[in-house]
Amino acid sequence: MSERKTKLDKIRVFVDKMPSLSTTVSKVLEICSRTDTSPNDLNKVISLDPVLTGQVLKLINSAYYSLMNKVTSLTRAIIMLGLNTVKNLALSTAIIRAVGQAKKSKALPIKDFWAHSIGVGVMAKLLAAERGLPIAEREEYFVAGLLHDLGKIPFGDEYTDVLARAKQTCEPLVNLEKQSLEIDHEEVGEMIASKWKLNAVITDAICHHHAPDLAAPEHRALVATVALADFYICLFDIGFAGNRYPDESRLAQLLELCDLEWNTVVGLSKVVDEEIRKAEIFLQA
Repeated sequence: MSERKTKLDKIRVFVDKMPSLSTTVSKVLEICSRTDTSPNDLNKVISLDPVLTGQVLKLINSAYYSLMNKVTSLTRAIIMLGLNTVKNLALSTAIIRAVGQAKKSKALPIKDFWAHSIGVGVMAKLLAAERGLPIAEREEYFVAGLLHDLGKIPFGDEYTDVLARAKQTCEPLVNLEKQSLEIDHEEVGEMIASKWKLNAVITDAICHHHAPDLAAPEHRALVATVALADFYICLFDIGFAGNRYPDESRLAQLLELCDLEWNTVVGLSKVVDEEIRKAEIFLQA
């Protein structure tokens, strides 16, 4: 049996053992994929799960959304923020909880991993705003950024050597994963996305953030925005997901795909730090 197959089998066992998303969240994803879903339909599903209801209301009333008045009714929250945002809130909190229950590799400290992931989510959302996207669409960018590196979670202690080599050689981590493990975190991420039945656009962000041109044409701009956000967060050492040295040869292409200037991206530095502080509420939900 090839070494790659052995490693893949080991990772597949880990992914199979990862907690499933709750029935409520699966139902939320299912009803939100229909075109005729109403706020009342979503309210009915979420309100059956008191924990999730509490988490969604806590997030909505946090500094992350900066609403003027406190929202105590789930239906009102859904009407104010929209089905898509509430769906993404439910999904994000469920995944953060599920990852917390999975075995933690010593190679990648989970706190630093989520700090990196939150950073990418926040930056992707800010870049979406710079690109002039409507508010309702920006939350999808946040969630895609938050979840882009999920494929790193199942790697075991063998990942320590890969991270050490990345630090030593100053090479992009994804290249060293392929060299050392014959598997990269995008491939592993696809297994997790499939297990949790994540939608096509989030799956593309997880599977192609190191090569946005491989994403479906209709998702390419979002995936490139997540990739650009990841580049920035890695370059400025916010959190840690193993990749201190993003591939600078890709920067020009990412900026072109996003139709942005690097000066614009760097100009967001003060805002991004403030927004990351607000978004940390996701980790306490």
